[in-house]
Amino acid sequence: MYDFDLVVIGSGPAGEKGAAQAAYFGKRVAVIEREAAPGGAAVHTGTLPSKTLRETALFLAGHRQRELYGVGVNVEPEIAVQRMLVRKDAVRDREVERIRWNLERHGIQLIRGAARLMNGHAVEVRGESGSRMLTAEFILVATGSVPRRPDDVDFDDPAIDDSDSILHIEHLPRRMVILGGGVIGCEYASIFAELGVEVTLVDSRPALLPFLDSDIAEGLTRAMRESGVTLLFDSIPEFIGRAEGGEMLVRLVNGRELSADHVLVTSGRIGAVEGLGLADARVEVSPRGHVRVDADFRTNVSSVFAAGDVIGNPALASTSMEQGRVAVCHAFGFEYKRDVSSLLPYGIYAIPEVGTIGLTEVAAREAGFDVVAGRAPYGQNARGQIMGAAQGEVKLVFDRQTCRLLGTHVIGDLATELVHIGQVVMALNGTGQTLIDMVFNYPTLSECYKYAAYDALGKMGDVRMHGHAPALAGGASV
Repeated sequence: MYDFDLVVIGSGPAGEKGAAQAAYFGKRVAVIEREAAPGGAAVHTGTLPSKTLRETALFLAGHRQRELYGVGVNVEPEIAVQRMLVRKDAVRDREVERIRWNLERHGIQLIRGAARLMNGHAVEVRGESGSRMLTAEFILVATGSVPRRPDDVDFDDPAIDDSDSILHIEHLPRRMVILGGGVIGCEYASIFAELGVEVTLVDSRPALLPFLDSDIAEGLTRAMRESGVTLLFDSIPEFIGRAEGGEMLVRLVNGRELSADHVLVTSGRIGAVEGLGLADARVEVSPRGHVRVDADFRTNVSSVFAAGDVIGNPALASTSMEQGRVAVCHAFGFEYKRDVSSLLPYGIYAIPEVGTIGLTEVAAREAGFDVVAGRAPYGQNARGQIMGAAQGEVKLVFDRQTCRLLGTHVIGDLATELVHIGQVVMALNGTGQTLIDMVFNYPTLSECYKYAAYDALGKMGDVRMHGHAPALAGGASV
């Protein structure tokens, strides 16, 4: 009756994994991609490129050598940019190759062209050789997101970029103003500061990343300031452009003027739905371009599903993959994967890294828990000392009554990796005693979990961890 069982629009994380999930169960699947190579923003303009730039910047600037041995490295601006771009492109090419291989091994057709929904079962694909019509029992919209570009900013000016176009920067500026202190703004601010750029980060809020645990947010704020980033909070720009002399200028509402060689605008992202014909197909979309879906990722048109950044928060590559898989399982009635986990880890690839999952200390108190927090600094950890990790901490949030782990918050080297230890313990309803009973390799940063649990145990007075471990006074550990 249809050309395919499933047509997927977009080959980013949600599209690729949703398509592979359907094909794994024997469905006929096609993926439509308008760009020359698959992968979406995650591969070409977002997740992987920015993280690759971070690692390259750390290496070129000799970050770890400087921290450990006091050896300074002078970064040659032109060479730094060239090396960063070469490495970024190499990582991108390998991931594109992997995606093509994954689609091919599942027997999925990859079709190049711009897609437009005609109705709930038909998609027009316009390519270089003309247009064709594809029909399917189900359609999955996984087109991702694009940077939001304020109307009053001249992005045609080569000295003004958004979070996508900054990846094509040709010269390392001496001074940069970054507008927006969200995750993307913080990541790029720390990357450019590491390379010796004078960075000013402007944010309208009173503090960085308010969704983080306050101790972790304060640690990141302190680290960024120590790296040379100037942080301006409660600040709103009213003019972004060229001054009379031709210099880039950012004027704030409070009258302060900031001169710069380059301006990066990070004003959030919106759903990439332009040209998709969603209105004609009667698929509901929010004012910010996010496709509206229910708990099964089904739109108001029963045969059309959507997943990934195009549906809005949390807009993470990791959750987008799971959303794509779950959407397809609901579409075809597979019993394999019905829900996306409620425990979602967040990784912030600033310098230092941040990894977080579960409740912050404040959120846990507001939820009615009697909270005890345990901490273990990298500086008191043998591996941390070997690495010369001056910054870093594992903070664990426990419920005093049950000793159950409610939240895991890590800042420092490998934080985005370490957070998954806490994730597993939380997923299995583990307690502080679980961590104390575990044997960790020595020396490893992972050991911080055991000593953060001991720290919490020492604060619990006569309460026994998991009903059988004696409490230690004063945060003692053994």
